Parts: sequence; structure tokens; C-alpha cells
Amino acid sequence: MSRTGWQSAERILCVRLDNMGDVLMTTPALRALKRSAPQRHLTLLASRTGAMAADFVHEIDDVIVYAAPWMKQEGGEPESVLPMAQALRRQAFDAAVIFTVYSQSPLPAAMLCGAAGIPLRLAHCRENPYSLLTDWLPEIEPQGGIRHEVQRQLDLVAHIGCHTQNTRLSLSVPPHAVAWAHQRLRALGIDAGDVWMLIHPGATAPSRRYPPELWAQAARRLALEHGCPIVFAGAESEAELVRAIQADMRADSMSLCGELDLARLAAIIALAPVLLCNNSAPAHIAAATGTPVVDLYALTNPQHTPWQVAHRVLFHDVPCRFCYRSVCPQGHHGCLRNVDPAAVAAAASALLARRDAGAERCAVTRTVSDMLDGPERSPARAVA
Repeated sequence: MSRTGWQSAERILCVRLDNMGDVLMTTPALRALKRSAPQRHLTLLASRTGAMAADFVHEIDDVIVYAAPWMKQEGGEPESVLPMAQALRRQAFDAAVIFTVYSQSPLPAAMLCGAAGIPLRLAHCRENPYSLLTDWLPEIEPQGGIRHEVQRQLDLVAHIGCHTQNTRLSLSVPPHAVAWAHQRLRALGIDAGDVWMLIHPGATAPSRRYPPELWAQAARRLALEHGCPIVFAGAESEAELVRAIQADMRADSMSLCGELDLARLAAIIALAPVLLCNNSAPAHIAAATGTPVVDLYALTNPQHTPWQVAHRVLFHDVPCRFCYRSVCPQGHHGCLRNVDPAAVAAAASALLARRDAGAERCAVTRTVSDMLDGPERSPARAVA
């Protein structure tokens, strides 16, 4: 490794080709890259959904959207490698940092960056990459233990001498969106300081969705037993899901589905006393905005729990944990279906009580793997 070469690298391509939540969990590492050389210009190479976060992350200077053929596509067709390599070559990047989860190979992205003539290329890699990477950390996960995704990426850039004291997720909520959120909540009869609950019941992958009938039971408990106004959030495509939950819960609630772009969603989450959601992008938005979050955590992977924010992670331990599948391969969905709605409501109430008591936010976040291996392991877990 040439540390001098990295210190003088001003134009860096940051490759993060999966989802929005993954981009958000990479932002502390981006901050470390930026602060190690303030003149640096960071360009994010991201998927369509990942790129949506770029406008709200001040460490990112530019973004290139790419449907990489080696990544799972959520609609649309993958793009060819050669035209992208040519486009990147015209940008004359000094270096590329390839961010992956441990189940992904960095080698296709490394080949792309090499074809683009980018002289320095850094990534975690399980195999010897030879000339595809100029700098690499041998992959130690999962056999050598599992790090939180944020820590994994911080460790990667630390390899080239980039560090930051501030390891919080980065997300800037636009003032106009905050003003809209305040106004919209007032229209719903919710004023600043009121106790209410925000529920985002959707997720891209079916395997990561808490069943709607169980959401309805949890929401009903919060509304009737705890007296909390319930506000649902989601995209227009999730409006039918929310309507079904509202009809089943048999209690008053309000929906913002179809009204929320990313800026407004972030603003609503930032104002919420507590967010309840699946293990999806809203959980990481909550972590970035400091909003306590109840995370219904499907055991598809272990390393994406809410980072440095008060939280409760709810799951039911199953033998098929860590399947990395978008659809439950066993068909029983047991890691979520067996989480009692009463436990969901209780977790939300506990976080609300922490807030009212002025409790400090969590500074350290464990992975689900840590939780399962801990001394208090049990079939159903609710872990802070």
C-alpha cells in the first residue's frame, strides 16, 4: 500500500451499489475520507435507490447512478460494464474505495474501476485479488466474527489512514421539509411535544416485513392501551398495505402514505417521539436523525441494527437465521411472525419512557449475531 498515494488522492470514487440504508451506514466512512483531506471530492457510484440519499449527505459531492449487472436489480435492466468504465475514465478519478457487505465480492467493481484507469483501488476481499486491487483487507467475516456494517466500513478506510471522531450517520434534513412536517402534523392534531407513534410497516424485501395483521395488533395496543395517536408512513405503493392495517386495527389512526418524498419522510421521522419499522431504510434514517426506533428485525443478516441511537431490536430466533434471502426460503417467516405484538407495543412504550426520563441515547450498537451469542439468549429476543 502507498499511503502517500492515498493522502494525495483528491478525486475519489466511492462504490456502494446496494440500497439506501447501506449508503447511510457508509456515511461515517465517507466522513473519514473527507476529513482526512478537506480538498477531496467524493463521488458516489450507487444504485437508483442508494443514490436517493446522496442529496442529503453533505460528504457526497456528486453521484453516478449505475445498475451493476452483478447486483440484484429491484426493477429495470442491468447496465453494461464497458460504457460505465468509459464514463468513469473520463472523470479521471485518483482512487476508488469499494464498500461491500461481507457476503458480496468486490472483484466485479474492482475490475470496473481498473478498466476505468483508476490507479488506487481499496476493498475488503476474501480471495487474493492480485492486480484488481492495489490495497485490500483480507476478509475476516463471518468466520472471524461479525462487525456492524458501519464499523466494517470505518475499518476499511482506516487501512489507508482515514479516521473520524464523529461516527454518527450523516443525513441533513432540509428546512423546507421540516416546516412541512410541522404543518402537516398540526393538521393531524399533533403539536410539538405531544406523544404519538410513527409506524412505517413496509420494506422492499418480503422477508423483512412484519406481518400486517401483527402490525395491526401492535398499533391497536398503542392506540387504546397507551393512548398514543398512530401515524403511518410509507410510499404510495404501500398505501394499500397501510389501509389494510388500519382497517384491521379497529382504532383511530392517520396515514401519510403518498405524501412523503425522502426529504419529508426524514423530517417526519426526525420529529417522531418513536419510530416502529422493519429492518429497512427508515430504521437508518431514524439512527441518523436521533429518533428512538423499534426495529422488527428479520434474521436475514446480522449486521444492520440501528447505529448509535436508542432502540429495541425484536426478533424470534430460528435455525435458518442469516439466510440472506429476500423471500423466506422456509415459508414460515418465523423470525418475525413469532414476535408478539404485545412485545412490540411494550418496546415502543419503553423507548418513550426513556425519552421522557431524559435517558441518554445509545452510543454503542451490537450486531444481531452478538445478541444471539450473548449469555441471555432465548428463543424470542428484545434487545437494546
